[in-house]
Amino acid sequence: MCFSATADLVAGSAIAAVGVACVARARGTADLPLAGLPLLLGVHQIVESLVWRSGGGQGPATVVWAAIALPLLAVWVPVGVLCVAPRRAVRPLLVPLAAGLLTAAVLAYRLATHPVTADIRGHTVGYAVSLPGAEVLVAGYLLATIGSLLLSATGTLRLLGVLVAIGAALCWLLWRTEFISTWCAFAAVCSLVLYRWVRERSAPRAADRVPTGW
Repeated sequence: MCFSATADLVAGSAIAAVGVACVARARGTADLPLAGLPLLLGVHQIVESLVWRSGGGQGPATVVWAAIALPLLAVWVPVGVLCVAPRRAVRPLLVPLAAGLLTAAVLAYRLATHPVTADIRGHTVGYAVSLPGAEVLVAGYLLATIGSLLLSATGTLRLLGVLVAIGAALCWLLWRTEFISTWCAFAAVCSLVLYRWVRERSAPRAADRVPTGW
């Protein structure tokens, strides 16, 4: 993704469409935050297409993109995982949730009080905002987003966590100064795994199936 405005727009629209399908098939309100994650990430990529078209800078699209990528996702993912967790698996998930809330609070404050700038760098976009203790914030962010998935009691969500973790490592190695942009694009693609999760959740259990023969 992140190669051009057109690439972000096309990919974002496709991912958002899958997100709509996930929301439509969600089993209940508790599933909606995770089911809606591909929709959110698809819209996020569409917003980045606007960043491309504006040539970067500090415009509204840049601010909206950063607000979704930084504080919103840091809370959205751990809350979503917690909402669908069985009672026995709740306690471990409180750690990434707390990390996400604290990290999001700091990130939201910095975005509200300091400018965020997008810089078009060839086929990628780099985002810059003044962050105190950036290493600690990145650690808290990754604990909230990746950690909550890896601690999930559901195999499909743990698979998503592994894929996103691999993507984070690759994006850091290949595009360190554009890490947040490339990783968000990678995470958006990986979020399509959630359609499989929604189908698993909505499939009738064996005990609930009505016998059709003798």
